Amino acid sequence: MLSKEEIQHIALLARIGVKEDEIAGYQKDLSAVLDFFRELETAVVDEDLSVGHITGLTDVTREDRAEDFGVSGRAMILKNVPEQKDGFVKVKSVF
Repeated sequence: MLSKEEIQHIALLARIGVKEDEIAGYQKDLSAVLDFFRELETAVVDEDLSVGHITGLTDVTREDRAEDFGVSGRAMILKNVPEQKDGFVKVKSVF
């Protein structure tokens, strides 16, 4: 079980205030969580098993290329932006 000092140190790292009457509850609860992780460490794992997806599907990607929308396509896009300047989308400065 975690000591009172360990609980206070964890609370300090987590930037949470812990009252004296709450320490016993945290000792019990955090110790139970850590015990569960220790139990998980003992689980037997087959290192040869690699599953990307349970359905067996793989990623389908398209070629990364520029597409020309033409003048009418560009006009349709720009009519949906809140502000534009010289044919470009105007955004607030980042810095």
